[in-house]
Amino acid sequence: MRVVFLGTPSFAVPTLEGLVAARHDVVCVVTQPDRPRGRGHQLTASPVKEAALRLGLRVYQPERIRRPEAVAVLADLRPDAMVVVGYGQIIPQSAIDIPPHGIINVHASLLPKYRGAGPVQWAIANGETRTGATTMRIDAGLDTGDMLLKAETGIGPEENAVELGARLAAMGATLLVETLERIASIVPQKQDAAQATYAPLLKKEDGLIDWRQPAQTIHNRVRGFQPWPGAYTRFRGQQLHIWKSRVVAKQKGAAGQLLPHPLRVVCGEGALELIEVQLEGRKRISAEAFANGQHIGGRDILGE
Repeated sequence: MRVVFLGTPSFAVPTLEGLVAARHDVVCVVTQPDRPRGRGHQLTASPVKEAALRLGLRVYQPERIRRPEAVAVLADLRPDAMVVVGYGQIIPQSAIDIPPHGIINVHASLLPKYRGAGPVQWAIANGETRTGATTMRIDAGLDTGDMLLKAETGIGPEENAVELGARLAAMGATLLVETLERIASIVPQKQDAAQATYAPLLKKEDGLIDWRQPAQTIHNRVRGFQPWPGAYTRFRGQQLHIWKSRVVAKQKGAAGQLLPHPLRVVCGEGALELIEVQLEGRKRISAEAFANGQHIGGRDILGE
């Protein structure tokens, strides 16, 4: 099948690789323009661009996909289908109407649950135990198009968003290839809007820990908000990032109180043992090393 691929993040790379491996004719890869990154603000290619160049594919990087000149480029490619995975811009109806088989999206949730930009992160943060991937034909709405195929998986009790994202990327790639193979026989299903939930783009403040919440809730956010914005609190006037934790039995004390040996924090319900932390401007280290270096004695209250 003649395919145009639109994607940007590392999550999209397995699907692009899967299309090539399945011998589809990927005539063009559309991705976001190179952006300045790092301390030197050097222009950096997206993970999808890097993969496309490695695979010897044509790359197109319009500033805005909805501009008439960009839509004209897509039309001139005469694709049978277009595939979009985390492209990062809204696709205009004028582009949606180009391919006979439509534009097929790989979304990292069991739609209509967790529509939006952060389905992996919010599923974990909200304590879900199951999730999956869905292929759908996109329309003008936000992840509201007709569903094609689904694949379901469990979420491990200690699995974080980076780990789950990698699994769902591989699942989504397999599902997309199967969707294209069966596209003529799949009966699209409408989404039930009444069952829809949303996973908005994460903000920095989402990672701020409220120690009055239950330990399990905080633990889920530690797992879910990786690698960004992370889960963080205040410790002696500095930001303390919690990278890894586990829920333990309730400890006596005020919410946010830091207890040593092993390093634990009293929560609104239960307590959270800290396993890996990172103090502002320092390296990521074990909680034990942190406790020894900071001489934790039980008087510190996190968040103050």
